[in-house]
Amino acid sequence: MAEITAAMVKKLRDDTQLPMMECKKALSEANGDMEVAVQTLRESGKKFMGKRQDRSTDEGRIGIYASVGESVGAIVELQCESAPVSSNEEFIQLANDLAKQLATGPGASSPEDLWAQPSPSKEGATLEEQRDEIQNKIREVFRLARIERFDAPSGGFVHMSKIGVLLEVEGGNDELAKEVCLHIAAMNPLALTKDDLDLAKVEEERELQKERARKEGKPENIIEKMIEGRMRNYYAEHVLEEQPFVKDDKQTVGNVAKAGGMKLKKFVRWQLGETSPDATAA
Repeated sequence: MAEITAAMVKKLRDDTQLPMMECKKALSEANGDMEVAVQTLRESGKKFMGKRQDRSTDEGRIGIYASVGESVGAIVELQCESAPVSSNEEFIQLANDLAKQLATGPGASSPEDLWAQPSPSKEGATLEEQRDEIQNKIREVFRLARIERFDAPSGGFVHMSKIGVLLEVEGGNDELAKEVCLHIAAMNPLALTKDDLDLAKVEEERELQKERARKEGKPENIIEKMIEGRMRNYYAEHVLEEQPFVKDDKQTVGNVAKAGGMKLKKFVRWQLGETSPDATAA
């Protein structure tokens, strides 16, 4: 039996960030072989985390990688159990790596497909191995709840790690696309254009405005003209291209994009923990 020195235990502790007693036990079982001990700790950690998969993951963060010039874009939602972990540097790096690999790699049909792909920041490791290493230290469940990729020029923005926007565009540049994404995060439009709105909701709003006009005593022959004006307010509230731009409310978002030579194509706006809506497209 090889002698297990304090220096060996300390080195394994520094490398893995795991408790000293676990490191000493792993070295003893590995007869002092550091590589075998590391693998033993990984396997035991994976078994331990496997028993905790029913735990709730109400915290986390949105990760985005987007570029107009590279014609790529991706958004992911990586969940964890507690707020402090969502701000952990390694957890942030993992979320960013997942988004970058999804955007620049071959794509993924499911979270499982993405986990199996190489990590952009950890040479020689998969994203799953990167995740397992962090989970083994932190002892919290991580869950990749949603992924989406745009194979087109894209912009992105994340607000306070909890709200993320991915926007597909034509023309323009990264900065302008990011500005529009910031607006989407703040104003939460329902649709990109008027034609993209749910027709049933539009008709419901139109009937509601007609009823209000009748209660105000307006003659039937001018109600239709009044309704068109009131519906413009509805569109300005709910349609991205019709909304006043948050940084200059004298212009609509559509006009700001047009002035920058950019056409808005579709967007997704995710909030941590919500059910994923479909992308809103032109």
